[in-house]
Amino acid sequence: MELNDTDCPVTATIALFGGRWKLPILYILSKNTRRFGEIQVRVPSISKKVLTNQLRELEADGLISRKQYKELPPRVEYTLTEFGKTLCPLLINIAAWQRQSMDMLNKANNSL
Repeated sequence: MELNDTDCPVTATIALFGGRWKLPILYILSKNTRRFGEIQVRVPSISKKVLTNQLRELEADGLISRKQYKELPPRVEYTLTEFGKTLCPLLINIAAWQRQSMDMLNKANNSL
């Protein structure tokens, strides 16, 4: 991905992990190295095709790394890169914000 100096920093950041699935995938990988199936179990509504595409994009953007072992059957593991690990404080804050604001969100939804 190419970023321009004139891009809004928020827009440029969202371009890295925007979309429905990238943040959950990054959050899952922030806890531990995972195999494809382990990620899919933790994001059950994602299809294999979409998960594969999201993992490829995250890898291409340098946020995760993919390690394939020469075994039968093949084993592939995904982990955050050093660059990806710089997102961990943000992911922790997003998770904390969600937990702390659950009551507020429930009240807002009930008032609609």
